[in-house]
Formats: sequence, structure tokens, C-alpha cells
Amino acid sequence: MFGILEIALVLATVGISTYLYFRNSYQYWKKRNVPYILPSIPWGTNINPIRAKKSFLVHIKDSYDIFKAERHALGGLYLISKPALLIVEPELIKKILSKDFVYFTGHGIHVDEKKDPMSGNLFSLDGDKWKSMRVKLTPTFTSGKIKMMYHAMLTCGEPMVEHLKTLSYKGELLNAKEVLACFTTDVIGSCAFGIDCNSFKDPDSEFRKFGRQIFDLSWRASFYRLIKLIIPRLKLSTMNEEVKNFFSNSFKDIVISRQASKQKRNDFVQLMLEINEKAETNGTNDSLSIGQMLAQSVMFFAAGFETSSTTMTFCLHELAHKLDIQEKLRKEITTTIQKHDGKLTYDAIMEMKYLNIVLEETLRKYPPGALINRVCTKDYFIEEKNLRKYPPGALINRVCTKDYFIEEKNIKIEAGTTVFISILGLHRDPEYFVNPNSFDPERFSDENKSRIRSYTYLPFGEGPRICIGLRFGILQAKVGLCLLLKNFAFTPHESMKYDMEFHRNSQVLSFQNDLLLKIKEVIRYGIS
Repeated sequence: MFGILEIALVLATVGISTYLYFRNSYQYWKKRNVPYILPSIPWGTNINPIRAKKSFLVHIKDSYDIFKAERHALGGLYLISKPALLIVEPELIKKILSKDFVYFTGHGIHVDEKKDPMSGNLFSLDGDKWKSMRVKLTPTFTSGKIKMMYHAMLTCGEPMVEHLKTLSYKGELLNAKEVLACFTTDVIGSCAFGIDCNSFKDPDSEFRKFGRQIFDLSWRASFYRLIKLIIPRLKLSTMNEEVKNFFSNSFKDIVISRQASKQKRNDFVQLMLEINEKAETNGTNDSLSIGQMLAQSVMFFAAGFETSSTTMTFCLHELAHKLDIQEKLRKEITTTIQKHDGKLTYDAIMEMKYLNIVLEETLRKYPPGALINRVCTKDYFIEEKNLRKYPPGALINRVCTKDYFIEEKNIKIEAGTTVFISILGLHRDPEYFVNPNSFDPERFSDENKSRIRSYTYLPFGEGPRICIGLRFGILQAKVGLCLLLKNFAFTPHESMKYDMEFHRNSQVLSFQNDLLLKIKEVIRYGIS
């Protein structure tokens, strides 16, 4: 048996070794003459995910503000002990996302399609596999294909309108987060899987239940995500097996039923089946396996349901506090509908310019995809002119998969380095957007939009990996907002603050608490 002295010696040795390891690790950016935020053991520059009082997305935005205030084009961070780089200067952002994309092609996510078919989704794939999948899926997200899903979106909005009419009649408050999540669940269920989720009739339906669980908001899941950024090959899943099994079984049943009945629908499953039919006809190897189709469908469901519902929630929050903007938008909606025989048609929505800039301003102030990551694939240098100091004025991250050099000070981004771009930081930078915390749709008017500096407004990312489903997400949000605003007026409940906290553990920018609004039905004649 070990005595007290031996145990103390072992503990002291472990403690000293750990300290020396971190101290050595934290010299990485200093040795390379890169400005950095002072790290602390054991979290580095990251916040403690267990006791975090603010979102990781907001934390990175704060880091952006620090480097920007000191006029740095970039700065070093530490994810526990692993070095990461935060890019501040838009010209460098342009290089990483577009011009030199070949060095930053992936998110550094470990994919094992044999053991976990859902890991093979477009977002997680890298290199040639990503390129091949992107080429296959791009035709399914054209404006023409998205237009074919418009009727399904509109139909899914009818139960939402009836639900709000009931709330208005009873004088009850609207929980915007929950109601809009039900709407987007129904839309994605219909447009992705071709099924009726009926979230308003049955709020505890399986698709609503398991849809909630796709984004685990616990501190444990937040911690797992941090560890996976540091050690991508570590097999830590933030989606539990019950959720995986539900979507896997549901998808297989849908495909089997569709193939047996020869029934065709205007949905994502059908578009993927048509990819296989085309590949078979042409005798090519471009078909998708069941596992690949499952992975893309679940990705489509997860991304489309959460981001669109939070965007509409943010928009209603602002409109409830800015009644002049709300009324101006309502007037445009009703006037345009009247021009289209009282119908909310696809063409009518496409004509609504003010709706478009209101949505653009919502995505500026509240970018749902506030974090993107890239992994550098080979050594890379950044030119001297892109490291200039500049006057002071949510987050994308990339993982460097090859060494990438920054030439001015011979700064090299080594292979495997995670690179972050804070979209929230860019979107709320007063150099690029005057009074950035003010909600002002006129920033995006025809007169003003051309003045926005390139690569400072990135709600969907940019470059080859720009969000493939952006047209779908925008249309879904526009349909939801039109249905709500043409039928109801919204004001904030007294308990709601204007500056609300963001969720501490969410991957997508969202409010920590429910958004409660007062609603009043608006009577309009000649409009359906």
C-alpha cells in the first residue's frame, strides 16, 4: 500500500507535470509573435462550459472586440490547450472563406459513416467527399425547386394562424419561441420527409419531441462540443441514440413506402430519390445510399427547423418594440396581397422589398449561424498588406487542415489549426454598421446596401461552403412572418426586456428564455 508521503509525491508530480504542460502549450502564439488573449489553466481562453454565464458565441464576439479595439487583424486563442486563431480583418476572412478556400475546406469534424451514418451529412464532410455531395445536392436547392415547396409551407402556416386566433380570443400570451418552432417543425417535416407533423394539434408529437432533442442544450453537450473541437476523432456524440434511432427508422419507412407506392411529392426525399433514378438511367456512380440520404435529411431537418424559428422569433421581438416598423411592414404585406387577388402567393412574397430588408436586418443583428469553423489543410501564409493596422470601428469557425502562412511577420497557420470568424462580432462592429445594437432595416435599402463593406455581412457564411439551404430558410421565414403580420399585431409583455440574454449552451444564437408577446387580431377585408 502507498503511504501518505508516496501519494503526496505522486499528486505533486502530476500537478507539476500538468502545470508545465499547460505553460508550454500557452507559449504557442507568443513564440509566433501573434497577439493573443492571456489563457488560464485549464480552460485556456475559453469560458468554463459548466459554469458559463454567457454563450460561447458571445464569448468569441467579446474576443473579437478585444482584438479589434487593439487594431489587430487577427488574434490567438486557446481551446483548453489547443491553439486557435480568430480572424478580424475582412480581407483575411475573404481569403479563408473564398480566395484560398482550398486550404480551409472543412470544419474538422470526424466522420465515420459505417458506425454512424448520420455523421456523413454535408456539413460534416470534408475534401472530395464534401465536394461530391455538394455537387449532387446543389440542384435540389435551386429557386425553382424551393418554389415547388411553397404550397406546403403555406399549408403548414394555417394551423399556426388558427392557434393564434384562439390565443387572441382568449386574451392569452403568445410564446413566440414555441409557436414558431412548431411551425418550422411542420414545414420541415412536410418539405423534407413529406409527412404531416401536426405540431399544433399535438405539441408532443414524436417529430416535435425528437426535434427538440436534436439540439441538446445541456452544459454536458456544450462541453462535448468543445472537446470535439480540440480532439475531432474523439467519439463524443451530442445526439442521443434514441433520437438517432427515431429519425433513422422514420426515414427508412418513408423511403420504403415511397418506392413501393411510386408516389411522388415535392419534398427533399423525392429530390434525392430522383438523383438515384438519374444516376441509374445514366449509368453513373452518382447515386446516394440510404445512409447518405438519411444523413442529409436529418441535417436538413435540424438546420431548417432551428435557424428559421429563431430568426422569426428575433424579428417578432424587434417588431413588437418597433411598432412603426411593424405597421410599415404590415402595410406592405396587405397592399401586395391585394394586388394578387387577395392571395399570399409566391410572387407576392417575392415583391415585398421591405419584408426583405427587415429580414436582412434581423439576420445582421441576430445571425443564427454565429459560429463556423474551418481546419487548415496545409501550411498557409497571409500577405503583409492583410495584416495592416486599421482604425477601430456571431461567429464562424474554420479548422486549418494544411499549414497556412501569414506572410507579413512570417506567421504560419499550421495544419490542424482551428480558425474562427465571429459573425456576431462583424455584424455588431460600429465601423461597419453605425449604432450596431439599433434595429434599422434601412441599412439594407437600395441606397444604403451598396455601402456595406464586403465580407462584413455573412449571415449564411460565404464562399464554396455558403449555406446550401439559404433560399429555403429565407422563404420559410418570409411565409411565417407574412402569415403572422397580416393577421395579428404584436406588442411586448411587461415582463419582457428589450435586451434579452442569449442561450448559454446553444449552438445557434437564440434567446435564453421564452419570448412572450401580446397579440391582437387584425381584421382585413378582401384578403385570404
